[in-house]
Formats: sequence, C-alpha cells, structure tokens
Amino acid sequence: MAEPIRINLALQGGGAHGAFTWGVLDRLLDEEEIEIAAISGTSAGALNGAAFKAGMVAGGREGARENLAWLWGQVGAQGDLRLTHWLAAVSPAPGLVSQALEYSLPFSLLETASRITSPYALGPFYFNSLERITRQFRFDRVCAGEGPALFVSATNVRTGKIRVFEGDEITSDALLASACLPTLFQAVEFVDPKTKKMEAFWDGGYAGNPALFPLFPPEFPDDIVIVNINPLLRDEVPMTPQDILNRINEVSFNSSLLRELRAIEFVRRLIREGKITEGAMKNVLIHMIADDDLMTSLSVATKMVPAPLLLGQLQAAGRAAAERFLDESIGKLGKEPSVNLTEMFG
Repeated sequence: MAEPIRINLALQGGGAHGAFTWGVLDRLLDEEEIEIAAISGTSAGALNGAAFKAGMVAGGREGARENLAWLWGQVGAQGDLRLTHWLAAVSPAPGLVSQALEYSLPFSLLETASRITSPYALGPFYFNSLERITRQFRFDRVCAGEGPALFVSATNVRTGKIRVFEGDEITSDALLASACLPTLFQAVEFVDPKTKKMEAFWDGGYAGNPALFPLFPPEFPDDIVIVNINPLLRDEVPMTPQDILNRINEVSFNSSLLRELRAIEFVRRLIREGKITEGAMKNVLIHMIADDDLMTSLSVATKMVPAPLLLGQLQAAGRAAAERFLDESIGKLGKEPSVNLTEMFG
C-alpha cells in the first residue's frame, strides 16, 4: 500500500460561513490516501480544527466526521430562525436565504445594537453564546499528542500581536479568544501560560486568518491547503453601509494571509533563482479550496446568524469545492503548488 499524501490545513475564520469548511473537511475525510499532518485555524477555523482533531483522536475518520456534524448542529441551535424555516420547503439558492436573513428582525436588532452599544454595556447580563459550545469540547483529545498538530490563533488586544496557542495551551478560553469579534463579545481575558500574565484577546483574524508560519517546521509536509471563506476579489464596489463594513472586514481579515503568501512567493523565487540553497528554507506548496462566487453572493448577515438551512447549504458547497480541488489538483500534492503566487502578486 502506498504511503499517504501528508498535507497541512489552514482554516480561515468567517463566522457561520465556517460551515463551508465543515463540508471541505467532510469530503477530505473520504480520501484514505490523504493524511492531515497539521492544522492552523482561526475563529470558526479554530473550532473546526479542534472538532476535527478531537474526533480523529477518539474515532478516526468517522469520529472526525461525527464531531464536525455535532459542532455545526450546536452552532445552528444558536440561531434557529423560525421565520426562515418556510424557505426550506422550496430550497432556494443561498443568495436568497442571505437576503431573507439580512432583512430578518434578529439580524436587524443585532446589527443595530453592535453599532451603538458596546458588549460591556450589558453588565451582568452579558454572556458569550459560544461558551456553551466550547466548554463541551474534550480537551484531552484536542490537546493530545497523537492526531494532527493543532494551532489556534488569537489577537492580543494590548500588543496587537498574534498569539498562536498549541498543545496544552488550547483551552475553551483559547477557542473563545480566537472567535472573539469585539463588536459582539467582550475581550476574552485569562492568564496566558506563556507570559504568566492576565492577557486580553480578540478574534485571531485581525492578526492571522489563518497563520501559516506554524506550519513551516521541517516535521510538517510542504503542502499547505488553505480553505478560504473570505473572498480575495470582489468586482463590485460596495455602496451600502452593510456592504462597505463587510468588505472592510474581508480586506482586514485577508491582509495578514496575503502578507504571508507574498513572503512564501519571495522565498520560492529565491530558491528558483539559486540565491538560496535547496533545503535551507522550506519550499512551501500552496493550494486553496474556495468558492468565491458563492461567498460574494452572501451578505454579512449570513456570517452572524447561523440559520440551519444555510449551514447545510454551505456544507454542501464546501464538499463540492473540495471535490473540484481533488479532481483538478490531487496529483500536484507533494510535487507542486496549485496556486500561482507569482500571478497573484504580479
């Protein structure tokens, strides 16, 4: 039997759009010839990575599949919009569901509140709705030595620097920190095991969405497959307040990733030109799984209100995107990148 193809995964954050990544992972689990060596995740990507690893440690591929389904069942229960259930009968396109959510009362109230109030204004009535989910993770499995290595990114509020948690550092608080949007949640504060000080954290997307550098050590394979759920390109200029803010968030959440990709292309060019000895630096092979057409059709509401119908559609879209990637690029894994970074930054 041939040795499995080992790859790393880099999982972006994007709120409820992380259900797309659920679909990608679900499809990759079908491929016995592919082994996930390491995962770097931010926000929803961190939750996906933790669920994937805990399930893999407990029950192999089927355990990972079941744990991901459990996670998104829990997320869907957070925002089960009864007023949109009538849409399920006709199974409309995700764009239509997006419009329904954008004009729904729950999203309107949430958006208005986030613009004029701080989560700190809630006082004793404040709670982080994700905590109920993260407390249920089996961290003995999430932090286990076996299974893929896992890296979770958050942004230190005071320093503005990225903080990558790994091993036993990954706790419920670390996952909450990675997914802490400051307009919705109070900063997640806890004693950082590295600094031994009380630190405050916001969403990791501001500093690394996701961070690629934890995947560079020589023990990990050269291939990094990025599951991209924040569109890199939007042809239309946003004009409504919601669309403008959404694009601002997409640009800021993609900026750190683009900087790392540019650095990777710089190193690859130096290797190609013989200015760096082969093996002196890692020759990273970048791949991407994305569906920008779908993501550009969705409004910001679909990130913030996890309607179960849309989560299911995103999961199916993720499986389809992974299928296309495998059809087109599985033969490149371990050999060459499927993303032309020279063209991207040319």
